[in-house]
Amino acid sequence: MQNSTTQNINAQKILPNSTAILVLGILSIVGCWIQGIVGLTLGIIALVLAGKAKQLYNKNPKLYAESSVKNLNAGRICALIGTIISGLYVLLIIAALILLGATLSGLFSACPWENIFNF
Repeated sequence: MQNSTTQNINAQKILPNSTAILVLGILSIVGCWIQGIVGLTLGIIALVLAGKAKQLYNKNPKLYAESSVKNLNAGRICALIGTIISGLYVLLIIAALILLGATLSGLFSACPWENIFNF
């Protein structure tokens, strides 16, 4: 009985890119504070790879090892968190730039430019 379960475990494959998805998901959380672009890019790449791996797993779940499925799910969750935080950070930067532009525009439009250049 023990031989058949050992052979069954050894026959299971690792999901392709499951470890890479986990690493990219973790790096997307770490990289989300680098102006958001790094975390957003890594998170999107991890989510695309996770979608492809999930499709392979759904076709034949018994073929793949449970540990690789857990890596896939953990990496997907980390990638979602990193992508959301990075997206919010990018939106915050865009809002700050718009506010800065509006403020500077208001300041420079109130300045009497005609009197400055007419000596």
